[in-house]
Amino acid sequence: MKYAYYTGCLVPARLNQYDLATRKVLGKLDVELVDLEDAACCGTVIARSIDAKTNLMMSIRILALAGSKKLDLLVTCPGCFESLMDAYTVFIENAGFREEAKSILKDIDNISYDGDGSTVKHLIQILINDIGLEKIKAVVEKPLNRLKVAAHYGCHILRPSTKLRVDDAENPKMLDQLVNATGAESIHWMLKQWCCGFPIQAVDRNLSLSIAGAKLRSVRDAEADCIVTICPSCQFQFDVLQNEISKITGEQYSMPVILYPQLLGLAMGLAPEDVGLNLNKASIDRFLERLKEVWK
Repeated sequence: MKYAYYTGCLVPARLNQYDLATRKVLGKLDVELVDLEDAACCGTVIARSIDAKTNLMMSIRILALAGSKKLDLLVTCPGCFESLMDAYTVFIENAGFREEAKSILKDIDNISYDGDGSTVKHLIQILINDIGLEKIKAVVEKPLNRLKVAAHYGCHILRPSTKLRVDDAENPKMLDQLVNATGAESIHWMLKQWCCGFPIQAVDRNLSLSIAGAKLRSVRDAEADCIVTICPSCQFQFDVLQNEISKITGEQYSMPVILYPQLLGLAMGLAPEDVGLNLNKASIDRFLERLKEVWK
């Protein structure tokens, strides 16, 4: 199994552990990744809010690079996933934009692109649909039995549901299934479907962090051992900014925030440093102690 691999911007800049853990676990699942070395930012909401066409072209260029390799495109960032999917839809449905985009790609990169050769897939789609839960369960060497996990999907992997159709936006199951495949228990928690607040950081930082605080409180009240994410922006919000959240809310959470590939890697028998747990910012001491109990 082989995929073109796009890391996006936030992962290589601030969350190297997401890339590290992804490569480690996919390697153990016999998946080969081909880096898109010439790929730039997808544009996402940052460029879209200023110039929608620029955002579309930034994403189309990435699709064209993957298409030139005749490989499906694996992304780990839901924001990138949504941006790439949106650009592809416009490219296919809008003939005027399609011809303009093809001309720009030819002039800038000498790439011919007709919308063929590559399908955009988020990591969790590949794990469930291409690899399969049974194969994942088969490579679990150290089951995480009795570990209680609060699964957090984020927004852009689910919405707009009419465009993405990855999972049921009102009652998603894919990440829960992946958590359960490690032996851990994906638990119910009240604010599971709320946004983490990250997108409004630049507009109202206090509100953004207060929203994240409410979610962390909900996870704590559900007696979860950790929160598991698949979105680098959500991970940054809950993990890197957890101390800042505490300053705003006046509450201490001490909540480990784990990326799903890190969780899966641990269940596969990889050491904590092999999946970059040492790069997480919120304290993982309690989580590591809980793992000792789980693995007794």
